[in-house]
Parts: sequence; C-alpha cells; structure tokens
Amino acid sequence: MVTREAWLTKLFNEYLAGPGNALLGLFHQTAENPKEPWADFIVMQILVALLIIATIFILRGRLSVTKPGKLQHIFELIHQFIAGEADDQVGHDGHHHIVIFMTLFLYILFANLIGSFPGFVSPTQSHYVTAGCAFVAFLYYNLVGLRKNGLWKYTKHFFGPIPALAPLMFPIEIISHLARPLSLTVRLFANMYAGEKVMMTFLGLTYLFVPAIFMGLHVFVGLLQAYIFVLLTMIYVAGAVAEEH
Repeated sequence: MVTREAWLTKLFNEYLAGPGNALLGLFHQTAENPKEPWADFIVMQILVALLIIATIFILRGRLSVTKPGKLQHIFELIHQFIAGEADDQVGHDGHHHIVIFMTLFLYILFANLIGSFPGFVSPTQSHYVTAGCAFVAFLYYNLVGLRKNGLWKYTKHFFGPIPALAPLMFPIEIISHLARPLSLTVRLFANMYAGEKVMMTFLGLTYLFVPAIFMGLHVFVGLLQAYIFVLLTMIYVAGAVAEEH
C-alpha cells in the first residue's frame, strides 16, 4: 500500500472524521486511528465517482447531432470502441451488456488516470478497490449466464463437452471460475501499484524531463489495464451466455 496521504484525504480526516467513523460503524468496522478514518482509496473513489457524474452531466448538456463538441467526440469514440469489442467477443448479445462494460471501463480508467495528477492517488493501487471491481464482473457474468441459460443448462457448462470426463472437468472448472476474480484483482492492482511506485520514485529524483516520460507511461498503463479488465469481463460474459450446440 502507498503510505503517502493525499491532501484531499487530509481534509476529509480533519473535517469529516465523525461521518467517516459512523460509516465504518455501519459495517461493524473501526478505524485504527479514529481521528483518521478516511483512507486514500476511499476518498479517491468518491472523487472519481463525482468526476464521472459531473462529466456525464456536462456531456448531456452539450449533446448535439449537428455540432458535436470535442467531449462528445471522445465519448462517442469510446462507446463505439467498447461496442465493437463487445460484438466481437460476446456476439449478437453484446449490445445487451454495453452498460456494464462502459461503466467498468470508465470507472477504472478515471481511477487509474487520477493518480497521474500531482496530489492525487489512483484508488486502483489498492487491492480493496480492484477486488470490488473484480467481484462486480464475477457476479455479473454468472447472473447473466443463469438468466440466459437457466440453472441446469448453465451448470452443464462446468462438466465439459465429454460426459466421461465430467467428474474431472467439474472441479477444474469450479477452480478456474473462482480464480477469475483473483486474477482480475491482482493484475489491475499490481500494475497500478508498480506504476505509481515507479512514477513517484523518478519524481523524487528529478523534476525535469524524465518524470514526464514515466507519467506518460503511467497514463498508457492505466488505459491499457482498463481495456484488459473489460476485455476479460467480455470474454467471461461470452462464455456464460454461450448456447450449447
């Protein structure tokens, strides 16, 4: 975990320690230091959510068919890209899942990139955050698989195509599926944590040209990891909604 505390987190702990402790109390948790109940990853997630909501409201007020602005062009490109990937990976059912794919992509992208700005920290360098995203993906693809195929047909996916190998394939498939959220969690967390460490190390050494290179690399890694996370989610959804032939 990153030990430095963002300036916004300090403000939360200074002025909102009471609500923070009350929030933890709802989940039967207590802070190690009641004077500092807010952690960076919690405050940064709140900020990311507010930024996304504000961006959507700004974009909605500027939508235009005849004269689309730069922001509209950017989000249209993102939507077209995600929709195209969904069609390629999931097939004809891809458009049914665009909302979850776009939500995960934008949230992870914003969370990854916010750490590129001085004074802020990427919440995705915390395993709590990446585990939450992984759990959402895991829960979603299993639910849509059950809804699409029903309990029996969906369960048959775990036995494999050869009946004789079903007793062997079933535990392997169960372990494989349970390993997916762990894989998503560790991949995103490890890459963002390492990227943040490298960037902060070079920022501490020099403030000239070298840090700019690693900041650019950090942005690239953040974009790439958001894409990989959503791509794997698409692949999992595709397997869950596949119809047996």
